[in-house]
Amino acid sequence: MTKYENQIPTSAGMGIKSLTSILRDSMRRHAERRPSENIPMKRYQTASVLEASDQPQVTWFGHSAFLLEIEGHRLLFDPMFGDRPSPVSWAGTKRFSKELPVQPEELPDLHAIVISHDHYDHLDVSSIRKLKHKTNRFIVPLGVRKRLIQWGIPAAQITEHRWGDEFSFAGLTLACTPARHFSGRGLLDRNSTLWCSWVIAGRETKVFFSGDSGYGPHFKEIGSRYGPFDLTLMECGQYDERWSNIHMMPEETVQAHLDVGGYALIPIHWGAFTLAYHAWNEPAERVTRAARTMNVPVITPMIGETVKLKDEEYTFRPWWRSEKE
Repeated sequence: MTKYENQIPTSAGMGIKSLTSILRDSMRRHAERRPSENIPMKRYQTASVLEASDQPQVTWFGHSAFLLEIEGHRLLFDPMFGDRPSPVSWAGTKRFSKELPVQPEELPDLHAIVISHDHYDHLDVSSIRKLKHKTNRFIVPLGVRKRLIQWGIPAAQITEHRWGDEFSFAGLTLACTPARHFSGRGLLDRNSTLWCSWVIAGRETKVFFSGDSGYGPHFKEIGSRYGPFDLTLMECGQYDERWSNIHMMPEETVQAHLDVGGYALIPIHWGAFTLAYHAWNEPAERVTRAARTMNVPVITPMIGETVKLKDEEYTFRPWWRSEKE
């Protein structure tokens, strides 16, 4: 079986000491790990016609799922619309919100679905099956193709890519770039597929999606080769000092954004599920605080809210705070 590795030595922080403390934490009650009330969201409204001249925009659907509409094309990234990021439907952490901003079946036709890696919170079988008639192109890292084929996606519709691959797609340029993470969906397939980040470059707009990643030198390398970027969507959530090699702390998220040469930052990988021990809204608080310190324009849309790129002024709205705060 092929095994993939990170660019630099990377421990997942699963030593005996860490595992013992994680087990201890898992047995404690953490009242703030889930919202105490329904979180606000916006119903996604699609444009009836998408023109190449339209202002690029992005809609965040919670966690790392987002729709990028750029120069007449719609690309959907890491579409996890299921209730639980779990191999079974009856166990595991449950989605915060009872409803979604849009059902997968309601989405418009897509030019492509792009995947960063095969973990359950990024590659969801139920979502893929509901979306498979919305597109005829799936863009994935090495090894993920076989999973999609098992779920009924025609092999001819899937292209696999390794780090460093650059290719043209419908007038856009995409590049499969490194991340510092791992992969696998079971006990015996760890690192059997590749994980990655993505560069999306149009004629006038460039976007970077970090995928899941610990902080590392790859961000500066990506920035040197492909930057600067008008927008980055960077992982910020489900972190812990014990596994910070594979998930960035919020302050590292802002530094990674600067490393790649980003202008505006949308922090993602939060707001939908509890996969760590921090308060559910702590990622937003910490990353916005760090962004202010480093003079980074940070955009914090509600789930389902569409943000137009290159607006003269991005609105910061702490929707995750209760009215009592």
